Amino acid sequence: MSKLASSQKKAQRKNTNTNHDKNALAVAQSRQLVKSRVFPPDDLPYKKDWLPGVFGVLDIGSNKITCLIGQGKPNGQLQVLGYGWRRSHGVKQGGIVNLEAAERAIRSAVGQAEEAAERRLSKIYVNLSGGKPQSQLFNVDWPIGGREVNNHDIYRLVNEGVLRAQIDGREIIHALPLAFDVDETSGVEDPRGHQCELLSTRLHIIDTSATALRNLATVLMRAELQIEAIISSPLAAGLAVMAPDERDLGATIVDMGGGTTSLGIFGENQLLYTSQIPIGGSHITRDIAGILSTSIDTAEWLKTMWGSAEYSYDDEYQQLPIQMIGDDDYEVVTKIPLSRVISIIRPRIEETLELVRDRLDNANVGNAANGRVILTGGGSLLDGLGPLAARILNRQIRLGKPNNIIGLPDDTANSAAFSTAAGLLAWAAGDGRTLADLDFFEKKSEGFLKKLVEFIRVHI
Repeated sequence: MSKLASSQKKAQRKNTNTNHDKNALAVAQSRQLVKSRVFPPDDLPYKKDWLPGVFGVLDIGSNKITCLIGQGKPNGQLQVLGYGWRRSHGVKQGGIVNLEAAERAIRSAVGQAEEAAERRLSKIYVNLSGGKPQSQLFNVDWPIGGREVNNHDIYRLVNEGVLRAQIDGREIIHALPLAFDVDETSGVEDPRGHQCELLSTRLHIIDTSATALRNLATVLMRAELQIEAIISSPLAAGLAVMAPDERDLGATIVDMGGGTTSLGIFGENQLLYTSQIPIGGSHITRDIAGILSTSIDTAEWLKTMWGSAEYSYDDEYQQLPIQMIGDDDYEVVTKIPLSRVISIIRPRIEETLELVRDRLDNANVGNAANGRVILTGGGSLLDGLGPLAARILNRQIRLGKPNNIIGLPDDTANSAAFSTAAGLLAWAAGDGRTLADLDFFEKKSEGFLKKLVEFIRVHI
């Protein structure tokens, strides 16, 4: 080969390598650009304007009770100053069934958080997970007469919808306007100052059993805590784990708790729909205990350490030791194949996901119900749940964990089991308030809670 040919070949190879490097760099830059535009940053916190002050929140679940004390930081993060969590007692499917047992568990969790934060709580933000909450949509109009819209017009508009939504034995906890229409102009986030003839909105009402609410207020008053606000569990969980783009474009949060599974559909930065299914992780535990004739503690261990929603090829050969109920000799154990445990877990998971699918298909909120589904809550930690959920729901699936929160142990902060508690703290510090209202319904809620506390003082 001549020197000229050799030189040309080297130059060609160099150009090829250079072009390859340029292409690789372009692809990397393109991916980074797409990632920066579509997905939230991996490490950087979301910038938020927090309300001033320190807040206490309480997540009352069927399996655990969690208390967080924290505040918003100038850099946009939530700072936990103290936390406490205890095994739940006196709570079933999110509702209070034993006041004395629930009071002890609440006092213990709150006391642990207060000791760590070195401050005493008197008011608390608490989640609503019991009382069979229901979601309704109402179209409401209010005449303006060509003048500017003011606060009183918004109060009257929302109050009109609330009056229409009232049902005996139920109490409204959220009245969420899904944007406003100012005459022919739709999608107005804040109509104050606009001139129009007619102000309209589609109002999302979430109500719950009045009895369940009274029991909740009673147990908290016995624990020397005053309710600052009640927040729907799916709303709180969505604030904790959803990316801003997911809330905007449309996504569903499925909070798989111990006694219930709650779901909330978000779209255009609003909570559009919420529902509750009376099945949770504790039902799986009881299924295992009942079918295998073993204790609840052993069943919980089998579910947590070995449970899965999917089968694998060696499950039949993996033997698990269990002790049967009534066997006093701890050295006597029975061995069962792992496949047997999975065969108990999977039908209950399939039942739950099929009910979630039915609720999504009948939510009547448009394309938002077809978006990605984010699984969170303690029940979402089950191995193999994601692929099974993707097949049954026919939607993209991801596991949601709390983001943008510091001050918790790593194993807690990164656990989906603490999403609702983290979301309650976010709400208390001001996140998601544009999802709920313009500070007009809280006045009504505050009045109701004051009357409720007075009723309890007189009658209990």
